[in-house]
Formats: sequence, C-alpha cells, structure tokens
Amino acid sequence: MIGPPVLGSPAAARILLIGQAPGPKEGELGRPFAWTAGRTLFNWLGQLGASEAEVRERVYLAAVCRCFPGKKPRGGDRVPTRDEIAACSQWLAAEAAILRPELVIPVGRLAIASVLPGSSGRRLDDVVGRLIRTELYGAMTDVVALPHPSGLSTWFKVEPGKTLLGGALSLLDAHPAWRTTFPRAGEANDVVS
Repeated sequence: MIGPPVLGSPAAARILLIGQAPGPKEGELGRPFAWTAGRTLFNWLGQLGASEAEVRERVYLAAVCRCFPGKKPRGGDRVPTRDEIAACSQWLAAEAAILRPELVIPVGRLAIASVLPGSSGRRLDDVVGRLIRTELYGAMTDVVALPHPSGLSTWFKVEPGKTLLGGALSLLDAHPAWRTTFPRAGEANDVVS
C-alpha cells in the first residue's frame, strides 16, 4: 500500500463513517473522501442538511485500510487484500471501542463486510436501505450502509439502487444520533464536537 496514512479529524462522535481505503488524491490532500467519491458522498449527506465541513467536524471518518492500495491494471483503485485488511484492522477496532458509536455508516462493499459479518457475499440490495442492529467490537450499534460513491459505480444511479440509496438516506435522517448531531432548526442542539 502507498502512504501516507489518511485519517479524519479527531471527533468525540456519536457517528462513525467507514470507507474502504483512501484514493490517490486523499494522501496528497491529507483527508478522507477528498476527491470525486467524496463529492458524491457529501452531496448525499448534504441532502440531509449536513455540510461537508459539519460532517468532517462532527462525524468520525475512518476506513478499513488507511493507505492507498494502488491502481488496478485496468483502471480504478485496487481493493485491499485480506492481509492488508488484517494489518489495518486494529486501528478500526480501537477507534470503535473508544467511540462506542450509536450509528455506523459503512460506505461500500468492503466497509459493509467489515461491519456486518457474513455480508461479504450478499448483494448491496440486501443491506442498503435497511437499519441493522449489530454488535461492533463489543458494543451494540445501528448500521445504515451506503453504496460506494465512486464515479465508476452505476449501482446507485439505476434501480433498485436509486430507491435503496434514498431509503438509506431517510434512515440516516431519522436516526436519533443523526438528529442529535445535525439538529434541524428549532431542535435542541446537543452537538458533540
């Protein structure tokens, strides 16, 4: 894998958002979701009234792997190997144990598989658009999975992906951890920064 490691800003957050691994630009820019996929992801979350700056400040951004895995020979980013995932797993485990998040948002198949054991063979249609209660590193949490916002992905641009993504965003918007972190006008503001 290619460094430097990419980390989100420290945040005592109720919400943990987990990506797959940084792309080539994230290392240069020093923050996760800093390029094309990030623009799409923050556009989705912006539909819920949360700006990119607010998400970066109030949500703990992590990844299954912290360094860029490199390019595939035929385009796109290489998926980290099992050994690379295992080598990085201690960081995510430690962060989740410290945060004990009320809501986890895995973004993309690899992140979903890291949070929902047994889901690696399941289709996105089976997990996106559902709220799943599960144990994560010794604590119970809610999981709302999102598809990977890559420019190469078409899943969320066609049915049933469009509808399932909309359902997932509605679940996020209604979740108590999201509502506390991103209160609407007139709601109590108990934001943890």
